[in-house]
Order: sequence, then C-alpha cells, then structure tokens
Amino acid sequence: MYSRILGPVYDNEKENWRILTNKEIYASVKKPTVIETVRLNRLRWFGHVQRMEENRIPKRVLYMDLRTTRLRGRPRNRWQDEVREDGRIVGEGWQEKVHNREEWKKPLRTARNCYILHMSME
Repeated sequence: MYSRILGPVYDNEKENWRILTNKEIYASVKKPTVIETVRLNRLRWFGHVQRMEENRIPKRVLYMDLRTTRLRGRPRNRWQDEVREDGRIVGEGWQEKVHNREEWKKPLRTARNCYILHMSME
C-alpha cells in the first residue's frame, strides 16, 4: 500500500525511475514492519502470562509437557523458542524484567521506537 502511495522515485545515478524497496519504504514512513509487530506482541503476551498466578490456564498451557515425539527432519520452532530469540534481541536480563510490569515495558518501548526487532534472526 505504501509503495502505491509513495510511487516510483527518480534515481539520479542511473538516470531512470525505480520502485522503492521495502526497507526504504519502512524507513520513510517510520512504521514497524509486520514481523516487528508480531515479535513485540509475542513478547508482550509472554510477559502477561509470566505475571499470572500459577493455577491460571494460560500459564499451565504455556508450560505443559505433552510428551509427544516430534516429526522427522528439521525440528520446527516452538513458540517458546521464538520468545527466547526475541528476548535475546531485546537485551540482557529480559527474563528477570518480565516479572515487574514497569521494568518489562521499558525494553519493549525501546524496541518499538528503535526498531531493534527488525534485526535478522539468522
């Protein structure tokens, strides 16, 4: 949608018109990408569940052990694996900050404002 609004731009070096790349578009509109939004929401939800009481259903489901065998081949990422990777990008000591709501909001705000989560996960 943004590429349609911004339209093509004239490239002085090559002396022709070109379409903006996604990185250029997101840099110009200063909006988080879909991936960044998903990662931030995943971390917010994780913090919310971590602060719940132990007997609440979402927290029990999060740590439930199903005792099933995984399929052959490359193991698929689990939700907790993704949260662990997102937390590692946010910064050190993120697991301790989860239990204090105000302390947990600070790295999430920083990540949202600075687009830290746009970094590649590879």
